[in-house]
Amino acid sequence: MRVVVCVKHVPDIQSARAFGADGLLVRGGDDDTLNELDEDALEAGLRTVEAHPVGEGEPAHDVTVLTVGPAPAVEALRRGIAMGATTAVHVTDPALAGSDALATARVLAAAVRHLDAERPVDLVVLGMAGLDGLTSLVPAALAAELDWVQLTLADRIEVDPAARTLRVRRETSTVVEELQADLPAVVSVTDQAFRARFPAFKGILAARKAPVTVLSVADLGLDPATVGLDGSTTRVVDAAPRPERSGSTVVNGGAETAAALAEFLSQKGFA
Repeated sequence: MRVVVCVKHVPDIQSARAFGADGLLVRGGDDDTLNELDEDALEAGLRTVEAHPVGEGEPAHDVTVLTVGPAPAVEALRRGIAMGATTAVHVTDPALAGSDALATARVLAAAVRHLDAERPVDLVVLGMAGLDGLTSLVPAALAAELDWVQLTLADRIEVDPAARTLRVRRETSTVVEELQADLPAVVSVTDQAFRARFPAFKGILAARKAPVTVLSVADLGLDPATVGLDGSTTRVVDAAPRPERSGSTVVNGGAETAAALAEFLSQKGFA
């Protein structure tokens, strides 16, 4: 079984994030890290293959971590290898700068097709969002680019390799759904069920020296005009820091607290 997990190297969500003069998110800082929600996706991929021991004479399972981004994004791949991924692929090229969600999905799809030609890919797993943009568009866009079935926001994954089928569980605000589809498929997972494992020290050391396959836009047969800013349908035209909060009122005290809070809310039109 071959599972590809798409991961992203993003600024830490607690860090001060900013856009450069070119309208692009500033990346490559010391606190950039593997997107936390992608750790859940990798855990889902690892559990999926671990649930099916390799039979005699069968090829070993492969969990490939795949990322698109500048040179520092390799650190997300090394984190993935430390967690248990077996191979890593880094698509990097100056032409990719400024790719929005749809252009990124186009690149990921080309990379998945490239990998599928080497060894058939059974499943592509993604986190439900990237914490830098929070669009949640890439999983569906990737499935559309590949023309594969998409099963999004899953909190449980079960694969039947013999039947070539996939079953997932998805919980909405009103119902719990169980969906089934044929492989290959694209799945995104929530952060509710797949608590990521912590890398073992041995895995961390091995990840430092693990080989990473590097691919360019040309390697994937993509026209540079279809990626980056030229291939994107959206771009940032202006950005400004969030203004500081002002005019706050602190309400505390003993027995008078409730009355003071009620008065404050009444003045603001909430009562």
